[in-house]
Amino acid sequence: ESVCVGVRVRPFNDREIGLKAQVCIDMDGPTTSIFKVEDPDAKPTTFTFDESFWSHDGFEDDNGYSKPVPGSKYADQTYVFNTFGTRVLDNAWAGYHCCLFAYGQTGAGKSYSMVGYGKNKGIVPISCEEIFERIKNNGNPNLRFEVVISVVEIYNEVVQDLLVVPETRPKKGLDIRESKLLGIYIDKVAKRPVDSYPAIEQAIEEATEHRTVGSTLMNATSSRAHTVTCIEFKQVNNEDGREAT
Repeated sequence: ESVCVGVRVRPFNDREIGLKAQVCIDMDGPTTSIFKVEDPDAKPTTFTFDESFWSHDGFEDDNGYSKPVPGSKYADQTYVFNTFGTRVLDNAWAGYHCCLFAYGQTGAGKSYSMVGYGKNKGIVPISCEEIFERIKNNGNPNLRFEVVISVVEIYNEVVQDLLVVPETRPKKGLDIRESKLLGIYIDKVAKRPVDSYPAIEQAIEEATEHRTVGSTLMNATSSRAHTVTCIEFKQVNNEDGREAT
């Protein structure tokens, strides 16, 4: 599958509520419409994506999870994963390199969609759970799986390993190299073997604590860096005593 693009609109934050901001966006299926609040009669500008996720309102709390109110168009974390996350996972399972990229200004909700908070798990942790669920359901005795995780951040054009405590990291960061065998890779990045979703969750939580964060006018807990979570998944097939990945 080729590139797929989706957009998501979040609820107002405290700053926007304090400024009495008005909604100027509407979504219907894959279509996003932007209209002028100062001129309600003006024709809206419309854009069509693979999916437009309305997450601004229409939800209620269910023991810490934000779920849609019956009859609303609210796109919860599960819906977002089922729409885009399963595509990434299915292609990875088929042996393809996959990338899920979240883009937007600070405070747009990238971390929430990708990682989530509390019971509102994002695409990355849900995908990790699904990987090990599929491994558990494997019925081929000649097939085994290897999973490792690495997490880095790019801040001020320096790549840092988030699985290493800041005090022991090299000041110049890690080098990005390229080889004919491996392609583009991060030299000397820590790769942690994991055999369950809780092990991945622990690694992500550890990496999150090591992120570069700081307050901005738009977001009090901005990550201040680009975070990249890499999950390497290998299927090793044993045929006549020979292993092939």
